[in-house]
Amino acid sequence: MLTNIPVRDHGVMEGKGAYNRYAKLPAGGGALALPLWEKAVRSVEVEPDNQPIVIADYGSSQGKNSLAPMRLAIKTLRERLAPGRSISVFHIDQPSNDFNTLFEVLDTDPDSYTLDEPDVFPCAVGKSFYKKVFPQGHVHLGWCSYAAVWLSRIPAQISGHFIAHRSTGAEHAAFARQAAQDWEAFLSLRASELRSGGRLVVVLPALSDDGVSGFEGLMDQANTVLEEMVHEGAIGKDERERMVLGAYPRRRCDLLAPFQPRGQFCDLSVESCDLFPLEDSIWADYERDGDNEARATRQALFFRSIFVPSLALSLNEFHDAEQRRIFADRFENRLKRRLANQPAPLHSFVQSVVLAKRGSAPIDA
Repeated sequence: MLTNIPVRDHGVMEGKGAYNRYAKLPAGGGALALPLWEKAVRSVEVEPDNQPIVIADYGSSQGKNSLAPMRLAIKTLRERLAPGRSISVFHIDQPSNDFNTLFEVLDTDPDSYTLDEPDVFPCAVGKSFYKKVFPQGHVHLGWCSYAAVWLSRIPAQISGHFIAHRSTGAEHAAFARQAAQDWEAFLSLRASELRSGGRLVVVLPALSDDGVSGFEGLMDQANTVLEEMVHEGAIGKDERERMVLGAYPRRRCDLLAPFQPRGQFCDLSVESCDLFPLEDSIWADYERDGDNEARATRQALFFRSIFVPSLALSLNEFHDAEQRRIFADRFENRLKRRLANQPAPLHSFVQSVVLAKRGSAPIDA
């Protein structure tokens, strides 16, 4: 069913630090791109004046998964900068993001990049990255990990499921068009914000060349849970039909499409585009300790912290925080039982793209 459902600017990730606690898989995906990020930091053009270096963290969520890349960037920059030169780090996310947890992490986490760095200044911007975030030519380095998988809007309802890659026909075509438009919009905005010689590294959950994400089994289990909840009257049929995730993993060819055939798009050029397999650390722990209940619990909490708030937006009483919590608890418990009965890993794929603004020298291989 084709429709036009705007993605509301709240509920994308579960608050009160839940995403920090349970979204370990995105952290693992981001870690795979850190060597590419370090090369990008070493290659970025830095002016010989004393103006602050600006790093943009597009889609920071609650901050925990941003600590390692920001710490690496600052350490690498310090090798190139004069002593005492300021570095500003901007964490960007939607206005309803749990920024309280983010600032608590920056202040108290033992891995915070602000420790022993008096000339590093963290800031936050509550704004969608599908809008202008910075003035033109303001950003030296951009990092975006897993956030660009989310679309700016949901273009269609999905018959019998809630994820785009289980849709067919006109529904699937609508999502493919939206994903292509959003990727070009994201790139054009970041190109405007980057300085000449700047670098942008984007890390995304990806599809393999065969169109596999690795999450199909988990998503199908979750879909069955929703059907059970409708059957028992926990949610209405109309609520279930409105439940659609605005997440769209892409293939390598989708990410490179805007750069064809000239090799550039909005003054950006691709320095690398790499697909990595990502092993499920939860499954590795299960194989080591055999604790099936712990595995099922962690996989269910992973799904809840990332996806359940978006599903809950379709509840008739989504403004009621208690109703959203009740829905999330019921969903989590049912999903955990299903996952416990059918153990399976969440091995997935990660795509990392390194982009350079025109005027910069290429990164050495």
